[in-house]
Amino acid sequence: MPHELDQILISSSQTDFVERCTKIRAGVFSATHFVGKDEREEQLDAILNDVGQRDDKAVAEYTEKFDGVKLTPEQFRVSNEDLEKAYTEISKNLLKSIQQAIENVRKYQTEIFIGNFKHPGIKYTPIRRVGICVPGASAPLPSTVIMCAVPAQVAGVKEIVVVSPPRYEGSIHPVTLAVCHELGIDEVYRIGGAQAVMALARGTKTIRNVDKIVGPGNAWVQNAKKKVLGLVGIDSIAGPSEVLIIANEKANPAWIAADMLSQAEHAPGSAVVFTDSQELANEVLAELKKQVKQLNRAEETIKCLEEFGGIVVFDNMEDVIDYANVFAAEHLQIQCGEQSGDIAEEIKNAGAVFIGDYSPVAVGDYWAGPSHTLPSGTSARFFSALSANDFIKSTSIIEYDKKRFAESAEDIIRLAEAEGLDAHAKSIRIRQQDL
Repeated sequence: MPHELDQILISSSQTDFVERCTKIRAGVFSATHFVGKDEREEQLDAILNDVGQRDDKAVAEYTEKFDGVKLTPEQFRVSNEDLEKAYTEISKNLLKSIQQAIENVRKYQTEIFIGNFKHPGIKYTPIRRVGICVPGASAPLPSTVIMCAVPAQVAGVKEIVVVSPPRYEGSIHPVTLAVCHELGIDEVYRIGGAQAVMALARGTKTIRNVDKIVGPGNAWVQNAKKKVLGLVGIDSIAGPSEVLIIANEKANPAWIAADMLSQAEHAPGSAVVFTDSQELANEVLAELKKQVKQLNRAEETIKCLEEFGGIVVFDNMEDVIDYANVFAAEHLQIQCGEQSGDIAEEIKNAGAVFIGDYSPVAVGDYWAGPSHTLPSGTSARFFSALSANDFIKSTSIIEYDKKRFAESAEDIIRLAEAEGLDAHAKSIRIRQQDL
């Protein structure tokens, strides 16, 4: 009897192979960028404009409308007492794991931070105030606080603001609050969605504006970030979650299926396998059918795989690599035995690369050190993983003495005159009188 997931198996021998591969990528891109959603685009613009005009009152109304929680502006901010209460009530073992994850991230981010680099021609300055969007709809994501806030702290950001929708008993999940407290973040607001993005970008009577907004979220949040770019900085357009797994005959099909399901359960979430082995593809499909039955959200996960998933069989590994660079996936796993490292060297476009059988996405999501806030929807072609380096800005430093000025003056004059900028040239000539 045919299974719903049979349709996600795609082979290069099929006449519509290219079209089906393109459809997978286009589906994820569309979900991320609101493609073909004119009505929702208009609604997003209306929300942003309304918050811009009516301030806290609009934020409160949209919070009630979309999150089902009625708050006054004075209730937006989580009290210090609630932060402390969440912290004291958290499991000691969980707290220990959180503290170690924070240490891992801080160590990695410190090691890659370019702000420690000293050169007379450039100056690095931490961004003053940063807002972090933490999703809270389908599941609490306290790890997002770690992966966004710790890099900012390493960079020297002094003011960090967290916003998250009040989806847990009218507030933010206590584990998320506990992580904020552990990191010393006490400015936390129980608001989310596009209204929270605009409140951070523009500022309201109760929420001071920030200089940069980072963090994952649904299409509403990400597209709101895109629209406020210029008013504030942003990290990238991040979401829905996606994984591309490159595998050969040496890979474990049960592990690959588990890795696919770990992303598909985000619903939406994209999970795709590229392989040069038809046998492995068949085995992965069989494992998917078996493992998906064991999930609490099996029905939603199957629908997600049907829309955004695929097990794609190519003629050779060269074609696999070429298509992987076109896909520019958020997470790219490589499970090809001893060839994994060499294949990783050929990858040019990916948010993060996970090499080998024992490097599933979850290792990066929670533990390894790089931030799990990654570019998605093909934007890994030009955006990077969030890091401490995203929380500083560089200023060029130019200082010429009299001798160096004299050596360069005539060249500068010629260039200025070539552009027809007479005043530029005269600003040099007037100083030549002093030489």
